[in-house]
Formats: sequence, C-alpha cells, structure tokens
Amino acid sequence: MDNKEFRNPEAILDVQDKPTFGHWLMLSVQHLFTMFGSTVLVPLLVGLNPSIALFASGVGTLVYILCTKAKIPAYLGSSFAFIATMQALMKHYGYPAVGQGAISAGLVYVLVALLISRFGSKWVDTVLPPVVVGPIIIVIGLSLATTAANDAMLNNGKYDLTYFGVAIFTLLITIIFNMYLKGFPSVIPVLLGIVCGYLLALAVGIVDLSGVASAKWFSLPAFDILGINYKFKWYPAAIITMAPIAFVTMTEHMGHVMVLNKLTKRNFFKDPGLHRTLLGDGLSSIIAGFVGGPPTTSYGENIGVLAMTKVHSVYVLGGAAFFAIVFSFIGKVAAVIQSVPTPVIGGISFLLFGMIAANGLRILVDNKIDFEKKRNLIIASVILVVGIGGTYLQMGSFQLTSIALATLFGILLNLILPEKAMSEIEQENK
Repeated sequence: MDNKEFRNPEAILDVQDKPTFGHWLMLSVQHLFTMFGSTVLVPLLVGLNPSIALFASGVGTLVYILCTKAKIPAYLGSSFAFIATMQALMKHYGYPAVGQGAISAGLVYVLVALLISRFGSKWVDTVLPPVVVGPIIIVIGLSLATTAANDAMLNNGKYDLTYFGVAIFTLLITIIFNMYLKGFPSVIPVLLGIVCGYLLALAVGIVDLSGVASAKWFSLPAFDILGINYKFKWYPAAIITMAPIAFVTMTEHMGHVMVLNKLTKRNFFKDPGLHRTLLGDGLSSIIAGFVGGPPTTSYGENIGVLAMTKVHSVYVLGGAAFFAIVFSFIGKVAAVIQSVPTPVIGGISFLLFGMIAANGLRILVDNKIDFEKKRNLIIASVILVVGIGGTYLQMGSFQLTSIALATLFGILLNLILPEKAMSEIEQENK
C-alpha cells in the first residue's frame, strides 16, 4: 500500500491533514498533557532536570518527525527502561556518565537503522506475523495496567478513597465526553477529562500548588552540555551498561509502530521504513544525552489518544513537541502541568492503556487467527502471561523487560513451532 496516496476513511484527521489553528492548539495541548507526567517523572526518579527532559522530548519528537518524512504520528518522551541503570550511574559517577550512556544507546539505534537500510526489513513480516503482533500489542497496553491502578488508588503507597474517587470521576467524565459530545469537543475528550478531573482534585484538596507559586515565569533549563558544562571524561561502564538496553527498547519501538500501523491502516515498516523510525528514535536519545536529559522512546499514552480521538495528524504531534520546548522555558506553565495529581492521570490511563490492548485484540480478529490450532494458542498464551505477568530476565545490571522478553518468546516460538501439531496432522489423516 502506498502510504502517500492512501487516506484512512475512519480517521477524523488523517496523518497529513492540517487542523485549523484553534483546533491545532487544543489538540496539541491534549497530547502535551498526556505525555507530561511520564516525561518529567523519569528525571525526577533519576535526579535529572525535568525541564531539560521536557525540552529534549520536544526536540527529539521534531527530529523523529523529520527523519520519518512527517509520515508517522508519534511522540517521544523519557524512557523508563533505563531508570535503574541511570540511578546507579548517577550514584557512582554523576550526570556525565548518564549522558554518555544515553548517547551510546542512541548510537546503537543509528547503527541498526543503517544496517536495515542496507539489507532491508522484509524479515519483519516473517518474524512478526499477526499471531505474534496482536498479543504483543495487548501486552503493551495491559502491562501498564498496574501503573494506572496505582496512580488511581495510592497516596504515598497507601490506599486513598479520595484519590480513587477522583480517578473514577476522571474516567467516567472522559467516557461521557467521548461518547456524547459533538463537533470539535468530541476529539479532545482526554484534555477535557484532565481539566475536569483537575478541578475536582482542587476542590477536594489533593493538588499541591506550592511548586506553581515558587516557579519563575521564565526559566532557562540548566543544560548539562556534553564537553562544555564539564570537563570531558570517558565512562566505559555507562556505555557498556546502557548501550545493550537499546536492543530491549527496540522491541517496544517496533511494537508501537505495529500499533500505529493498525490505527492508521498503513505499513510504516515499508514507508517511510523501519530504518527511518529507528534513526529518528536514536537521534532523539543522542540529542537528549548531549543536553542533559534521559534517553527517549515513543509513548504508548499518546498512541492511546490517537486511538480514542481518531485524530492522527502528524501536525498535532509536532505541535505538542513545539509546546513542550516552549513550556520547558516557562516555569509557571510547566509547574501547573506538573501539579496534575496522579489519580487524574490514573483515571485517564484506564482508558488509554486499555485502548492500546484492544487494538491488539482487533488485529487477531481482523486476521481471523484460528485458536483451534495449537500453534497459535501456544504462541499467544506465552506472550500474554510472560508480558502481563511482569516476567523479566536479570543478568547483572542488564535487564530484559517483560515486554521485550514476551516479544522474544513470541518470535522464537513462531520460528520454531511447526504449522500443525502431530495430533492435528493425525486427525486430518483419519
């Protein structure tokens, strides 16, 4: 299929459609709110500057859009896969080591992108057929279910009924907006839901506005530019520990591209090509490492917004990136967004993460995967339990996450298992 000439009839705004200025503004801010919490949470957990991470995510997303010829609607934010390793590096060496690790991870992406550009990506259809892709996408959505539930219920690790009430209200009001609003408001249910949830959270007193009061209107992020803000020194331990994790996040990267393929009814592995998506992701992490931010990756939360609203315009994602850069310099605005409490995010996440999983289920249905066949049943079963169960492989400081491990199992089983079990062949011969 030629992605350039194709237009998805199910989309309200397709990939290349341009919204009006007012609509563009609201739709882009909706994506900004969606990704903000996770993007600033990673640097807070590691000990980095959240404003730098916000800036890096915006620049990285624009670079990604440029590398993919503005054909893929995706947002890149701070990656969670590197948190444990970055925390250890910060403890022993400080940020310069984390920066070198982020750059090395990005360079791995760039190297793989060059190899795929040279030798092609036809292997993708062989190793990732629908029976593997569908369950992987389900895992990508449902593996985040615990995060959504914890955000909705827990206040400093303890169950809080007020938190849960705010989360359920946010969820229900977003569903109502999505189902019953007409016209333009019907495509910004997430933004409206977050605003309503935030107002309720204010009313019940669970919003901390101290950061807003102390924040400056204009604040230049304290960039840690490699080799300029500090004397350059090699940190081999950072490179050795962070570079291999790039192979793990690549599986998640491809999983997100699969979801986008399904949503937009395109094949981004062919056009603009997997090498371009990997190149954009890799360059984004390299830029983040140079300015003092964590490695980046495509965000499932924003894919959930695409699924819910059916607004797939790359201009909207580019707008979110633009505002992320602007807001990284405006302390008050960034502080207001950062003050959105976790139950509001949790309530929204119930819907967004579930929609990602539901799209994996649609792939299985649309491709008429026959679960009477033992082969299909085994592949899907292993992927789902390994991925959703949180199973991981730990070897020293290197960790293969549950999504990556489930993907690996799925690929191997698909390549190894015969089309039919012996009992099925025997049954046919009778």
